[in-house]
Amino acid sequence: MKEQARGSSKETRVLVVEDDRGIAESLERGLRQAGYTVEGVRTGRAALAAASCDVVLLDLGLPDIDGVEVCRRLRARSDAAIIAVTARGEEADRVVALDEGADDYLVKPFGLAELLARMRAVLRRRRPAGPEILRHGPLAVDLRTRQVAMDGHPVALTPKEFCILECLAADPGRVVTRQEILERAWDAHWYGPTKVLDVHIAALRRKLGASGLIETVYGHGFRLGAVEGLREPP
Repeated sequence: MKEQARGSSKETRVLVVEDDRGIAESLERGLRQAGYTVEGVRTGRAALAAASCDVVLLDLGLPDIDGVEVCRRLRARSDAAIIAVTARGEEADRVVALDEGADDYLVKPFGLAELLARMRAVLRRRRPAGPEILRHGPLAVDLRTRQVAMDGHPVALTPKEFCILECLAADPGRVVTRQEILERAWDAHWYGPTKVLDVHIAALRRKLGASGLIETVYGHGFRLGAVEGLREPP
């Protein structure tokens, strides 16, 4: 069954950025057979010049521009899901790619079935069901443009901060566990210290500027609190 872009009848568009022609052609063939619309490029410059897409499969070992730099530039201008596909399996490489905006990381060699499953997972995270703008009092979270506003004023967030806020705003009042947020904003296989989440929550609270909006439920997680006392947007 072909995957549909939410709100559109067009097929999901995939950009394959891979300089090894044999690997690229095999990937592109498998993706087309799975029902995706595929464009293939061989360099970082070509990737940055390519048409908009829904998923980028990005090799980090490109001949002209480092793949991590390509990832950073793509993330700065696009909300496409980015999966780093590379032979680099060291933890440091994974951390750098994820911090620069990659949604997932797949180490070569891998099977097509696993790749397709990873793609479905990142698309679910980037295309949540329901309204495209989540509202809670003065807070507005636009899922399509990945922009946030308080009292109608834009709030600049990092990709991680946005994902955390999206988790909370999707169901205000519900306690979202620390593990659930980590798996959504970082990776389903995150095994690092959970204290990193507290740092991002503190930054979110500071940027949103509304004391008490994000509540800590000790021993459980976080939730968006009641909006009493928070000014509504005009």
